[in-house]
Amino acid sequence: MKERKAPRNKQSLDPESETWNALPWRKLEQHVFRIQKRIYRASQCGNKRAVQKLQKLLMKSEAARHLAVRRVTQDNQGKKTAGVDGVKSVRPKQRLVMAQQIHPKHWKQSKPKPVRRVWIPKPGKDEKRPLGIPTMLDRAKQALGKMALEPEWEAKFEANSYGFRPGRSCHDAIEAIYKDIKQKPKFVYDADIKGCFDNINQEALLGKLHTFTAIRRAVKGWLTAGVLEGEVFTPTERGTPQGGVISPLLANIALHGMEEAIKQGYSTAKSVEKPKLVRYADDFVILHSKRETVERAAERTERWLSNMGLHLNPKKTRLTHTLTAVEGNVGFTFLGFNVRQYPVGKTHTGKIANQWTERALGFKTHIKPGKEEIKRHLGEIKQRLRKLGHRSQAEVIKTLSPVIRGWADYYKTVVSSEVFHYCDMVLSVQLTRWAIRKHQTRGKRWIRKKYWLTIGNDHWVFATKTPEGLKKIRKHSMTSIRRFVKVKGTASPYDGDLLYWYKRLKDHPLMDSEKAKLLRIQKGQCPRCGLYFKAEDLLEIDHAIPTALGGKDAFSNKWVYHRHCHDEKTAVDLKRIRASKVADIRV
Repeated sequence: MKERKAPRNKQSLDPESETWNALPWRKLEQHVFRIQKRIYRASQCGNKRAVQKLQKLLMKSEAARHLAVRRVTQDNQGKKTAGVDGVKSVRPKQRLVMAQQIHPKHWKQSKPKPVRRVWIPKPGKDEKRPLGIPTMLDRAKQALGKMALEPEWEAKFEANSYGFRPGRSCHDAIEAIYKDIKQKPKFVYDADIKGCFDNINQEALLGKLHTFTAIRRAVKGWLTAGVLEGEVFTPTERGTPQGGVISPLLANIALHGMEEAIKQGYSTAKSVEKPKLVRYADDFVILHSKRETVERAAERTERWLSNMGLHLNPKKTRLTHTLTAVEGNVGFTFLGFNVRQYPVGKTHTGKIANQWTERALGFKTHIKPGKEEIKRHLGEIKQRLRKLGHRSQAEVIKTLSPVIRGWADYYKTVVSSEVFHYCDMVLSVQLTRWAIRKHQTRGKRWIRKKYWLTIGNDHWVFATKTPEGLKKIRKHSMTSIRRFVKVKGTASPYDGDLLYWYKRLKDHPLMDSEKAKLLRIQKGQCPRCGLYFKAEDLLEIDHAIPTALGGKDAFSNKWVYHRHCHDEKTAVDLKRIRASKVADIRV
């Protein structure tokens, strides 16, 4: 009888792959973080010379270069998206070469290649957003430059800037708005910058960097590399291409200083109410109890933006009030959340006066999911059900449950209970219509008995029994409401308080419940490399003992890993599985 050969895992047998995986990643990350922490502290102290010396040291270090390559070739979500050179995956041998190629001493010799233009649809709109995809080598260089620049600017960025920053999210921005208006209703200037990424004045941005020549020259090269769409080349004289690793950081640097600009001329005393600006990327709101102050702050903002080559979008900019009607507007929607206040009290059942008087009215503040976002979410469920057609009930549950869970998790930090119950009601109607379309010759009782079960006191559970167990649809109302704690002031992950950031990570509203439980058990550390997880890390759940080697598919056998650590573990597991199969065949 001919002996069967065990499946080969080429990557595990490749000596270059073994060399890459054998690098002391834990020591490399610790070394880079120590330098970044020193850059952050030097920037806080205003020691520009020390900042630049440490940035040069970081960019030349082998540790930072290897980590930059790993970030763009293994960790990033878009790691398999090709640039103009067509390269969409990099083998371990090439990664080692790339780590040498991105040394700053080689940057003069290689000019950045144009970015590849890709158009992606905006959610819920007919418009499309342009993305610029750099080549893999340029992405690695940008990741290295970002490692050096980000700690410096994290020490400078304003407290109420939340977009595209490590350890901060849109939930922090919403909580900042809530804290500012919960004691006193305010006028709001709700604004959006028109084509922010595409219109930034490059010279003004480069002048703002105040960095050494090598980084300045590199950033200028990335900004002016041009765009290739098909076979048509277009030079880029303005803006920063969306899609680059360093682009969000450059946009934040360009918009840094807005909050300071609107507060000029006001006393620093705490008793003086100053206008407050809350910004998430290119969306921002200005809050103050007096209309004149908000309008004056808006004028200052427009003048400040014009110096950066930017202008406000008149279609998305308006003046409103959180409690009373202003030009027909009450409340506002920011980052998908509707923010509004309502009068309360026995004596306040009549019409509200146009002007707010603090003693006249009581009020309550409600932040809810926006109407457009609810409509878009339910529309997405409807479209997915149509595509599923006559698929099985188990496939419907598997497809819809992650969508429902993710949407509900995003909005579970605000007043969403009524909205969740409304969405569940619409969902039940949509599922009923799907079942009727699938079985047009069957009666409603038969359909109800086939697709809906009674579990406890709930007689309408869309569920089915499978060999793996009972599978039921995830309802919106299964997600419990939980308040979100805003990040402390100007705190940053580079300040070295890793325990604080680990606790915030496990309590983040978008963190999967299973991952959150495992993070608590693991105390925020990766079992493979031993390092604390950070906000920007991509996490994977895997079995500590693979099921192919006798491990159980149970919670007690699961761990959370970094994505790159998970890749390394998988390669080792496959090697063990292959060895065990060879042993079985010989026996």
